Amino acid sequence: MLAGHVDAEEVEVTLRRPPPLERRLDVRREGETALLLDRDLVVAEARPSAVELEPPQPVSVEDAERAAELHVPIGLEVFRECFVCGTREGADGLGIHAGEVAGRDGLHAAPWTAGDASAAIVWAAIDCPGAYAVGTAGRGAVVLGRMTARVLRVPARGERCVVVAWPLGADGRKLFAGTALLAGAGDVLALARQVWIEPR
Repeated sequence: MLAGHVDAEEVEVTLRRPPPLERRLDVRREGETALLLDRDLVVAEARPSAVELEPPQPVSVEDAERAAELHVPIGLEVFRECFVCGTREGADGLGIHAGEVAGRDGLHAAPWTAGDASAAIVWAAIDCPGAYAVGTAGRGAVVLGRMTARVLRVPARGERCVVVAWPLGADGRKLFAGTALLAGAGDVLALARQVWIEPR
């Protein structure tokens, strides 16, 4: 949602600390940058940037469905309530459970049928799958540090889509991933570059 406060097509959001839940947070603009504040603490900052990433060859909805059948369940209990990849009671999350695509060398995918989507929901949809692409078994314990994304089109309600994620290497505790949201025909709807952090 913070990306929506930046006047740019491609936005980089950096998380500085875990966002507190069930508490009002404020947004402050400083030039081209938007800050998310918990009182005087900076929770996250967003600024114009560039994704500079090419998406992989498309994955069909059918192949994404087969990949999702290979999904490795979340390992840590803390992530079970995740809006994107969790197993929330009442099925009020997105339920995107990415698994490895056969024969595609680390590429993960999952199908997703859009509900009442928005740009913020699209950012969410292409968030967690990156953790599976860089994790060892399932999501792992990695946490998102930075995500640079561009939303080209928000899918219509009921539109069948495919979320894909792939590893982009590592530098110490920093793990890099690319993610994308594809229309059923393979058109790119959104694209992101991510930095995940392994805990010490």
